[in-house]
Amino acid sequence: MALPAILKLLRPKQWVKNTFVAAPLFFTPEKISTDSIVTVLTGFACFCMVASAVYCLNDFRDREADRSHPVKCARPLASGAVTPAAALVLMACLLAGGVALAAWRVPVILPILAAYFTINIAYSLYLKSIAVIDVLVVAFGFVLRVQAGAMLIDVEPSAWILIVTGLLALFIALAKRRDDIIRDMDSGHRKSLEGYSRQFLDGSLMAVLSTLLVSYLIFTTDQAVMARLGSEKLYFTGPFVIAGLLRYLQLTIVYERSGSPTDLIYNDKGLLLSIVGWLLAFGLILYR
Repeated sequence: MALPAILKLLRPKQWVKNTFVAAPLFFTPEKISTDSIVTVLTGFACFCMVASAVYCLNDFRDREADRSHPVKCARPLASGAVTPAAALVLMACLLAGGVALAAWRVPVILPILAAYFTINIAYSLYLKSIAVIDVLVVAFGFVLRVQAGAMLIDVEPSAWILIVTGLLALFIALAKRRDDIIRDMDSGHRKSLEGYSRQFLDGSLMAVLSTLLVSYLIFTTDQAVMARLGSEKLYFTGPFVIAGLLRYLQLTIVYERSGSPTDLIYNDKGLLLSIVGWLLAFGLILYR
């Protein structure tokens, strides 16, 4: 059993999702300090370990179904590169390590970590088989990350950041389900696909996208938000959000390449430019 196969099982590329833990700190300039950065990085590490533990369990559960998937068949458990027993041992070690680190350095997020792991266990064992519920659970996982990040720096997250985060994650999860439908995956691969169709997913994507854009624009023009962040120019970040979401929609519907959100984020220049542009614009406004 080679080290590259074990690393692949941990899915380090997926750790980019855990950067949502840093969102509250990014939006709270007055909290920036060496201690707060170290604290948030520790929380990020805890989520990475627990998330990788979940990936081990998920791949263990799905190893037979993954063998019929054109891409997932290359996963370590589906391909036989890692044994099921080794995956379970690794899962236990990662979970113990994540909880131990949190208990030692950032005990305030232990309830969130417990909720995150519990929900993902329920997802892996049952909820992933229920259409609509499956994507809502995925979206809720991102909301939990943001909530944990707020607890790490002792701030109350605004309703807007939680709403926008949840809608963004839901949009991406629906796009991923659409990719499964496009690839002619059936309920043998993912039982929840029985409850989806291309027409339903296209309509859902449009509804979520519209709600997300309106919510973000309200967020950037809300008087309380502008007062708290000390700027009335937040709406200047809107074009980058619109460009990024439309690019993702284009990749989903026109080019039909929404199977791996992380691969798109890492490799698509349009998405990268939108994300970098948004970060720079918001950074200049908040930290000028």
